[in-house]
Amino acid sequence: MSSRVAVGVLGATGTVGQQFVRLLANHPWFEATWLAGSERSSGRKYAEACNWKLSTPMPDAAAARVVQEPVPGQGPRLVFSALDANVAGDIEKAFAAAGHLVVSNARNYRMDPLVPLLIPEINPDHLQLVPKQAEAYGWKGGIVTNSNCSTMFLAMALAPLRQFGLTTCNVVTLQAVSGAGYPGVPSLDILGNIIPFIGGEEDKLEIEPQKILGSLAGTHVEPHPVVVSAHTTRVPVIDGHSEMISVGFDRTVAAADIRAAFEAFRGVPQELGLPSAPKQPLVYLEAENRPQPRLDVERDGGMAVFLGRLRPCPVLQHKFVALGHNTVRGAAGAALLNAELMQAQGLV
Repeated sequence: MSSRVAVGVLGATGTVGQQFVRLLANHPWFEATWLAGSERSSGRKYAEACNWKLSTPMPDAAAARVVQEPVPGQGPRLVFSALDANVAGDIEKAFAAAGHLVVSNARNYRMDPLVPLLIPEINPDHLQLVPKQAEAYGWKGGIVTNSNCSTMFLAMALAPLRQFGLTTCNVVTLQAVSGAGYPGVPSLDILGNIIPFIGGEEDKLEIEPQKILGSLAGTHVEPHPVVVSAHTTRVPVIDGHSEMISVGFDRTVAAADIRAAFEAFRGVPQELGLPSAPKQPLVYLEAENRPQPRLDVERDGGMAVFLGRLRPCPVLQHKFVALGHNTVRGAAGAALLNAELMQAQGLV
């Protein structure tokens, strides 16, 4: 591209907002020229308003910017939303109505029948729903969402298995504390402990994959029939959600065929060479004790999903382990890849 497209970030000072700012700092297509935050943050320089928690330094350009109020009609047409779900619904709707394209990380519109729940390697055709939002809702812009972070890694792992007649899935998650935001889980609750409950998380894991893996049918998505049973836990890991996945099919499937499907999995982002797309979305690791968050989650810029330990399951058919970076591929990086696909397809 000859010049970068100006973009904004809603909720720029939060955990996911910081990842947006980091990822956009040297992006070849997009430039973050407008950062918006809460009433507490607006009017202050980003360096003063943001309690920066990433291991990489705050980008100089962002540090000097003044945080703006999230006023619809202000800022660039393309905005990334890192807003908390408690406030995202009304704000994102108002921005879409005012003509902005909102690429959201929040849950509020994921299950709206006209809003794509997008993973570009799996369902790029679902972007065809965006123009229908103007017809149905009167919006001058639109909303595109990415999935829940744990759903992201599950759906990526299940997508290449649809060809085998995927019917059932059981998943247990071990989710990092960064997924709870900042300050997140109190240290005395999580250190040396496992918390076997994350509010609302199991519902997302059981519902969202059906839409993501489903087929576009005119003005809606026909859900994939896979039945998912989920149990979610919080563990004392900083970054990286691990998932223990078992799968069942309507036929007998050889482990070698599943392994080959994992390794062959590619999508439109890889075909187009989108800037944030990993060359290999699913990376299978041979060692019997991998993947591990500490050793693997930062590889490929945090945009790939790592798999391992494929073996027989005595209850379903096969089981394996998946790992992904929850604030990169599971959040800001996912939204950024969505926007890149939208740019490549002429929606921006």
